[in-house]
Amino acid sequence: MYFDSLGIHIGPLYLRFYGIILVTGAMAGGWLAAVEARRRGQQPEHVWDALVWLLIAGIAGARLYHVLTPSPSMMPPGTPNPYFSNPVAAFQIWNGGLGIPGGVAGGTFALWLYTRRKGLQFMEWTDIAAPGLLLAQSVGRWGNYINQELYGSPTNLPWAIFIEPQYRLVEYIDYDTYHPLFLYESILNFLGCLLLLWIARRAADHIRIGDVFIAYLVTYPTIRFFLEFIRLDYSRLANSNVNQSLSVVVAVTAATLLWIRHRHRVKPSSPKRTQNIKS
Repeated sequence: MYFDSLGIHIGPLYLRFYGIILVTGAMAGGWLAAVEARRRGQQPEHVWDALVWLLIAGIAGARLYHVLTPSPSMMPPGTPNPYFSNPVAAFQIWNGGLGIPGGVAGGTFALWLYTRRKGLQFMEWTDIAAPGLLLAQSVGRWGNYINQELYGSPTNLPWAIFIEPQYRLVEYIDYDTYHPLFLYESILNFLGCLLLLWIARRAADHIRIGDVFIAYLVTYPTIRFFLEFIRLDYSRLANSNVNQSLSVVVAVTAATLLWIRHRHRVKPSSPKRTQNIKS
């Protein structure tokens, strides 16, 4: 057994750190979801029963999203999608390329199938899963650090990270240090996880079933929207940033849905003050 910069060699097996970190994130998210399920009076066993299926569907969705929206470093302007000419490469997930929007969509679909089969309330379980999903994303982003990907624009800030020349974009080959974009997202995802937990606990009397997951659909796309401004190798469609455009649509739609769900709520009336009349 020996190690290299990307993984562990055990005989004929090669365990990539990227995969180990993703699985660790999934387990952390599953643990938090189990805690939330127990707190809500649900059976935490459902979390572990569903987790494998959510992972399979999530990875499939994440890979499909990447295949349909490859980055410019893989598909320069004016060139065809490389996966269309080599479909086999689309299944080689060990070569990298997973898109979180597709992963969330795939996992959510798998959760819908699971809850329907078990006779569970789908929206309640999305609320249970949402904080754990952000925790899993927070941990999983460290896999990008191992692969020296998801870095931002060049910078000389004290916390800048060094990117080896073979992982740099051609137009930035002369720059050594960059914004640790993966770290920014990891920290913000963790804070988003805490926010959703706070909403689920402290605002329990003021929210409806499904609100926590809808809040996730506001929180993460908002994080992603702002971080995309310093991302270099972002997917493009008609000269626009695909992830940033999608983030705006999802965040605005989710925020509007939250407003619609709560606009007719009647605020508890405060007790009327009695007027003291002097005799």
